[in-house]
Amino acid sequence: MQLSSYLPILTWGKSYDRDALTNDMVAAVIVTIMLIPQSLAYALLAGLPAQAGLYASILPIILYAIFGTSRALAVGPVAVVSLMTATAIGNVADAGTAGYVAAALTLALISGVILLGMGLFRLGFLANFLSHPVIAGFITASGILIAASQLKHILGVAVSGHTLPEIGGALIGQIGQTNLITLTIGVVAMAFLFWVRKGLKPLLLRAGLAPRLAEVVAKAGPVLAVVATTAVTWALNLPARGVQIVGDVPQSLPPLTLPDMSSDLVLALAGPAVLISVIGFVESISVAQTLAAKKRQRIAPNQELIGLGAANIGAAFTGGFPVTGGFSRSVVNFDAGAETPAAGAYTAVGLAIAALLLTPLIYFLPKATLAATIIVAVLSLVDLSILGKTWRYSKADFIAVSATILITLGIGVEAGVSAGVGLSILIHLYKSSRPHMAVVGQVPGTEHYRNVLRHKVITADDVLTLRVDESLYFANARFLEDQLYDMVATHPALKHVILMCPAVNDIDMSALESLEAINTRLSELGVTFHLSEVKGPVMDRLKRSHFLEEMTGSVFLSQHQAMECLTTGPAGPACPSQANRG
Repeated sequence: MQLSSYLPILTWGKSYDRDALTNDMVAAVIVTIMLIPQSLAYALLAGLPAQAGLYASILPIILYAIFGTSRALAVGPVAVVSLMTATAIGNVADAGTAGYVAAALTLALISGVILLGMGLFRLGFLANFLSHPVIAGFITASGILIAASQLKHILGVAVSGHTLPEIGGALIGQIGQTNLITLTIGVVAMAFLFWVRKGLKPLLLRAGLAPRLAEVVAKAGPVLAVVATTAVTWALNLPARGVQIVGDVPQSLPPLTLPDMSSDLVLALAGPAVLISVIGFVESISVAQTLAAKKRQRIAPNQELIGLGAANIGAAFTGGFPVTGGFSRSVVNFDAGAETPAAGAYTAVGLAIAALLLTPLIYFLPKATLAATIIVAVLSLVDLSILGKTWRYSKADFIAVSATILITLGIGVEAGVSAGVGLSILIHLYKSSRPHMAVVGQVPGTEHYRNVLRHKVITADDVLTLRVDESLYFANARFLEDQLYDMVATHPALKHVILMCPAVNDIDMSALESLEAINTRLSELGVTFHLSEVKGPVMDRLKRSHFLEEMTGSVFLSQHQAMECLTTGPAGPACPSQANRG
């Protein structure tokens, strides 16, 4: 395998030119402005010092630019993964302690190793076990949970809890302790940020600003909120009146850190790390593929795993916490004109400058402003319409989505996503164990055969054709036997049974034994057993067994050929040759 397949930078770097540099630099400026308050806010959400958010957005971005395949994906802390990080670490250490920070590094390292291993062993397909409705339900519930968890900073009260009942109960108990100044800052910041998302850019365009400049200023909305509330807090000395602030933030580049690899901690964090890795990969690859499709580019999922794994390992050794590709910043990066992953590397340089020079300026930044930034960002993730959509389309998916939302809100994020995955698999197994089957007949004047319950068709009293719309395997083989025997019992004049197999992509050993049992049972009843429209790979496997030799009937290329043969007699022109008969 070529080195460039593991280092995509060697591919796009060859054609890097001045135009790409200009576009990447402009995108980097816009994303850097957006990421500064976001990074601080997501560190707060994860229960970590504010600087951890900046650190997690520097080296990880550079490593992804080297190993990742998406030209627009912006890697760093994101809301859902930050919430899962807080939940996971909260079970092994107390927030605000050195052990809590060390556990965050360990969690990032384990997640990185898992992602890297999945990429090297080409296991990206495992993410397919997370169905879209379950992911949508989990993200919706997480958005609600994140917003609720940040209300304590808006109100200025001390509240703990990892579930909605816990957080809600604690907030109600502390509502009388609300700091009105903090509440004012939080509400005003939220109102401003909501308005900025929709109203600032049109206003700037009407004022005569160039579209690109208006875009930059609009994306800087959170920075404007940070600057304004920080200035007011400093000027009025609001910390003396109970307003919680960020406080001292080290003025430095990301330090070299060593995760705690004690066996007890690694074992405690291994399970959450798997969930964080898979959820982060699903979110990242969804965004990357969506943006790549708009420019007819391609994403390599297994290489994406390697890129995200490298990014998380980088975060572990530079004071960060688990990261992945973020939806909002990636869209901003794409819309700003990013041409290559180099835009991410330039963003990292901008954040490094901010960490080195600007951190003293955020000493008086109210935590209520960061909480408002988080709430505005995550509420866009909440999509309760998924409940209505799944209810109308698939009751099984509705059950999975509802359970995911309720368990995430009521028990916690890890239990919610685990329950969603488990339910999805169980529902799939249940549905595939009871496959759709239809008795079919000929549509008059055609060679097509359709369900007798849906169409006016021609049937023969002595021939029963059963179409199976599912592969046959151990979970549904007995169901096929039972259904077929019941049908045969209600057709006393029956001479032939045809199993029509256009949707059967596989027949495992258990299903083969069931077919053998059906063949024997029908033979005892004086009924001949046939197959029609068997796919090539399935036929290849059947030929490796003795089933075709023992089968009492024939294998027909088409259902129409089967009916013509069986209605004209075995010597008819439509019948297969003796060599193809069972």
